[in-house]
Amino acid sequence: MLLCIDCGNTNTVFSIWDGEDFISTWRMETNHKRTADEYYVWLSGLMRLQGIEDGINSVIVSSTVPRVVFNLRVLANRYFNCRPLVVGKPECRLPVDPRVDPGTGVGPDRLVNTVAGFDRHGGDIIVVDFGTATTFDVVARDGAYIGGVIAPGVNLSLEALHASAAALPHVDVTMPEKSIGTNTVACIQSGVFWGYIGLVEGVVRQIRLERDRPMKVIATGGLAELFSQGFDLFDSIEYDLTMHGLRLLHDFNKDFPA
Repeated sequence: MLLCIDCGNTNTVFSIWDGEDFISTWRMETNHKRTADEYYVWLSGLMRLQGIEDGINSVIVSSTVPRVVFNLRVLANRYFNCRPLVVGKPECRLPVDPRVDPGTGVGPDRLVNTVAGFDRHGGDIIVVDFGTATTFDVVARDGAYIGGVIAPGVNLSLEALHASAAALPHVDVTMPEKSIGTNTVACIQSGVFWGYIGLVEGVVRQIRLERDRPMKVIATGGLAELFSQGFDLFDSIEYDLTMHGLRLLHDFNKDFPA
């Protein structure tokens, strides 16, 4: 079995692939101080609860938080007796190399989403990921990552607004009943919701103009569905996109010597 680990700035997701399907997925808060032993106690307990035998023999990691990678490597070595494949490191090969400015590091999550999006939809796509940051990944016709856009994430924007403006409360993002708010909470919700609708529409429109060709838009991340309600923003919403990409990269790298 393969353990796929997607470590983001806010949450870390663990998913087990049994060779045919992802049979379980769990989420925890990202914490660079968490030890390999703590990871295993948490993970093995959840596996037992779901009746999953400890048959993991491969691990692949994508992490936007470099400080957690060491303990995830120890987890794989100590408890699953394997050397983990870490996306973005030299030992993890990509089907097509990114085409970006020399010396530019591309986030592993963006590389994984590029591979997954290309596998499912072919090239000339834009992958929009609603995470801690809202990212737009542009995938060329041959499957190469060729750049993109990074904007503050929805929840990050709400937290910054609350932290910097003493009179403004923290609110949950939701689709407002109308654009003109008649109280403070409704005004904030309207600004965030309609602001991000405009952000997605504007960025996608500009990318299509620069590429001068039709491009599908694929969305992923927990808030993707919220911003698709009643709007024709996305051609597809795929919550498992990152895990699919990790599984593909693991399979691709099996053909190369360690």
